[in-house]
Amino acid sequence: MSSFALGPWRVNRVGYGAMQLAGDGFFGPPRDRDEALRVLRAAVDGGVDHIDTAQFYGRGVVNELIREALYPYPSDLAIVSKVGVGSDTDGAELRRGIEDNLETLGTGRLAAVNLRMPDPSALPDQRFDAQLAALIKAREEGLIDGVGLSNVSRQQLLRAVEQTPIVCVQNLFNAADQRSSDVLAACAERDIAFVPFCPLGWPREVRNRILTSPVLATVAARPAVTPTQIALAWLLDLAPNVLLIPGTRTRAHLSENLRADKVVLDDAARTELTREWQCRFP
Repeated sequence: MSSFALGPWRVNRVGYGAMQLAGDGFFGPPRDRDEALRVLRAAVDGGVDHIDTAQFYGRGVVNELIREALYPYPSDLAIVSKVGVGSDTDGAELRRGIEDNLETLGTGRLAAVNLRMPDPSALPDQRFDAQLAALIKAREEGLIDGVGLSNVSRQQLLRAVEQTPIVCVQNLFNAADQRSSDVLAACAERDIAFVPFCPLGWPREVRNRILTSPVLATVAARPAVTPTQIALAWLLDLAPNVLLIPGTRTRAHLSENLRADKVVLDDAARTELTREWQCRFP
C-alpha cells in the first residue's frame, strides 16, 4: 500500500473507520459482536495501520471492541479519535473526552485527536482557540501525538495552523459532496493528511446514486474491479495526502475496500469520472 504522514506517524493510505461497528443508528452494541471483532483483526492482518474511532460511537462500545480485538496494540497501529467542542470555555470537557477515549481503548497515548466542530460555517473565535489550546496541552503532556480537526472550513483550518501544526483534517467529502474541495486544497499545500469521512456517500440514497452511476460501472468493468473500488480509488487519485477510512461491518466488504489502493486510474478513466462527478479539485 502507498502511505502518507500522519504527524510523526506514517500510515497506509487505506485505513479503517470503526463507526459502523456500533449498533443501528450508531448506538449501542453491534448486531454481531463476534464478526465485529473478526473485522477489526482482519483489518490489521490486511495491512491497516490507521483506525479511526470515537468515544461516542456506541457510547464507548466501539472503543471497547477495538481494545478487545487488538490489545496489546501493534507498535505501528495509529489510533485516531475525535472529541466534540464542549460548552465550556476552558477546554475541560474536551480534556475529559480525551481521557475517556484513553480509558476505554486501554492506552496511554493516541496518534491524534480531531477537534470536531459543530458548524464549519461558524467564524473561528476565542472559544475555538480555547478548545484548540486544550488539544495542544494534551499533546504537550504526551496524551496525543498530533492535533487534528474535523468538520471544519478553510477559514477554521487556517486559524488553527497559525497556532499549532495540524496533522490531519477529517471532513465530509465524496463524489457527490465536494464542498470541502477548498479544505482539501489547503491541506495538500501544507502536507496535512486529508481524511474524507463517508467516502462512498451518505445517506444511503446518495451512496446508491454514486455506486450505481453508469459511468462508474463502465470504468470499473475495464480493469475488472468493483464500483466501490473505483469510487475509493478516485479519492486516492485526487491528491497524495488523501487517507481513506471506509467503514464496514463485514470482512468481505473490508477486503474489497482494502484492494482499492491497488486500482490505477488511467487518463481516460480520470476524464470520464471528472466529467461525471464535476470534480472541483484541484
